[in-house]
This record gives sequence, C-alpha cells and structure tokens, in this order.
Amino acid sequence: MNNSSFFTADRTTHVKIVVVSLVASIAVIVVSIAARAPSIDTMTARMQTAPVVKATKTIVVTDSEQNATVR
Repeated sequence: MNNSSFFTADRTTHVKIVVVSLVASIAVIVVSIAARAPSIDTMTARMQTAPVVKATKTIVVTDSEQNATVR
C-alpha cells in the first residue's frame, strides 16, 4: 500500500480525497450564502430629522485676482 503519490494511492485514499473536497466545497457555499447582502425587501431605511440647509447666497470663486467665476 503506497499512498504517498496520487497515482499510486489505493481506492480508499481516493475516496477520502473526494469526500474532503466535497465537504470543503459545501462549507464554502454555506459561508458564501450566509455572508451575502440581504435583499432590499428586508432592509429598512431610517429617517433622521435634521435641519435642511439651502444654498441661498451666490459665492465668487477665483483662481487668480483677474478671473472670477460665479458659482
């Protein structure tokens, strides 16, 4: 019984490799499903009452003393 190589391993070693890879892939699938973002239907938005700020004054932005841009 020479199980040191993949090609010379016996049947039980190959079955163990397949079982371990299946368990690992199922674990990755379960973790990825559990970690996904919740759907929009289950999410709730929270309204916070805060003062509304409106821009009422026109400001002048200059990059030099000669050119002025009104924004």
